[in-house]
Amino acid sequence: MITLKVNGKTHSLEISPESSLLWTIRDHLKLTGTKFGCGKGLCGSCTVHVDGKAERSCQMTVGDAQGKNITTIEGIPEGHPLKKAWVKEQVAQCGYCQPGQIMQAAELLAKDKNPSEAKIIKAMDGNLCRCGTYPRIKSAIILAAKEGQK
Repeated sequence: MITLKVNGKTHSLEISPESSLLWTIRDHLKLTGTKFGCGKGLCGSCTVHVDGKAERSCQMTVGDAQGKNITTIEGIPEGHPLKKAWVKEQVAQCGYCQPGQIMQAAELLAKDKNPSEAKIIKAMDGNLCRCGTYPRIKSAIILAAKEGQK
């Protein structure tokens, strides 16, 4: 029996501790906002927070995640400055990578309330967007940082 705390709710699951956190979140908990991208932890589409740190859920087992606080894109409130900025800056094109992008950006803003453009670029470097929305992602993070300071 595996117990996971996801988005503030505790779930008991009859699965192997070696099961992928990504597929457990998607298939067992039906939280499909977290996406499967490369399956190798290289693209960032599967990014979630584990105890507040952005992690690639495709590279983590539920055994490793047990006892930790996991947050998915569904756990980020709709009124969060990042989600509002994403809409205002019309960041999403196809949208597939956006949950992972927002999760990565949320970790950045949790650590640094007013990051420089260089810090934003460095923090977001491992999250890939095939549509090339990087300038809009950067603008949204800057806007969210400003809104978060109000």
